[in-house]
Amino acid sequence: MRRANPGFPTGPAAVLVTTLVLAAAATAVSGLSWWSFGVVLGGQLITLAWLAVAMKATNRDSKNAPLPSRDQTQKRRRLMAQLHDVRDAAGALPDAVVLLDARGNVRWFNAAATRLLGLRERHPEGSLTRRLAGSELGAWLQTDMAEPATDMPAPADPSLRLSVTIMPFGAHLRLLLARDISTLTRLEQVRRDFVANVSHELRTPLTVIHGYLELLDPADVPELAPVLGEMRMQSQRMRQIVEDLLTLSRLETREALPDEEVAMVPLLETLRREAEALSRGRHHITVDASSQARLRGSTHHLHSAFSNLVSNAVRYTPSGGQIVIGWRQTVDGEAVFSVRDSGLGISAEHLVRLTERFYRVSSSRSRESGGTGLGLSIVKHVLNLHQGRLVIESEPGRGSTFSCMLDASRVLPPASDGIGRGESSPA
Repeated sequence: MRRANPGFPTGPAAVLVTTLVLAAAATAVSGLSWWSFGVVLGGQLITLAWLAVAMKATNRDSKNAPLPSRDQTQKRRRLMAQLHDVRDAAGALPDAVVLLDARGNVRWFNAAATRLLGLRERHPEGSLTRRLAGSELGAWLQTDMAEPATDMPAPADPSLRLSVTIMPFGAHLRLLLARDISTLTRLEQVRRDFVANVSHELRTPLTVIHGYLELLDPADVPELAPVLGEMRMQSQRMRQIVEDLLTLSRLETREALPDEEVAMVPLLETLRREAEALSRGRHHITVDASSQARLRGSTHHLHSAFSNLVSNAVRYTPSGGQIVIGWRQTVDGEAVFSVRDSGLGISAEHLVRLTERFYRVSSSRSRESGGTGLGLSIVKHVLNLHQGRLVIESEPGRGSTFSCMLDASRVLPPASDGIGRGESSPA
């Protein structure tokens, strides 16, 4: 049985294949669009293709063909030099690049694939899934691989962390790209530890300061009443920021949350009452529940996330506006919790950054409303831990809709005893 050559492919056709491999890898790593990829490679590919055809024509019927001319010899040398340059560039790439056929067998890999994935030249053939069996990457390769693997240990060295993606390549090939993100992972852990430690250290002194401010009666010193009021408000806001930072730190260090049966209809009524208490009659708040389904997840964390969205709607909707708390299922079985308001709306350029920590569309408006700038980050992390996602739709002057999309696997049927529908249980 003929064994595949694990080294770099050679020959005129291989030049084109190799160039495409490198360009696809560079495109994925740098984030360039496929249109830019085509523009960059177009001229080179045309040149290489022409040279390859020329070489093929030169080699055809070599017995009767005349000796190659000096010009043809120089073209062949240039083509081979380009092939060697491409080969050297592929070997120098810091990211692992593996070319797979339609059956998942390894066709070619670069040197970084040996360092990160443990692929060896002396074992060039075989399914990549089988060769990486027992590793997290091997388990991921057995899935549909619809989403990139953003953080997993390297099969060759578990102390390294990898980001892995697979993309279609050619007619029946696939290209696996694996990047070493160990340094970024360590820096992210340092950041999380710093935030958690600072938040813990600030919590006690802020509590003491706020306690002493509560002991001071503005009636005793009327001239300082406005100052004391502002100090109380700001100390409470700082305490809330610290609490939100601690909540985020705890969420980031967790890989899963408790699975409980969450009765959504009673929760919707709780959210409505909380919104009315915060609104103090300034808004018209309603619940639109077209489904009686329950959820499988953490009651505490889902309540926290949903409450964040409702309180944001109350804070940023002018008096007299409408707020609708919704609960429904899609035709695909997904569950959707939504909060729709008739507020000021948000411009499109801000939508993609709303879940970033401390990002504010309007700093002055956020401070006046009492927001910490961390609520939507908490919502995003809670939904991620429930395999959900946040969808934001907004238009200036027409309000906003924040929708929590939860997978059908998280949906439970209504409770048969009626409690899940918000009814009282029999005495």
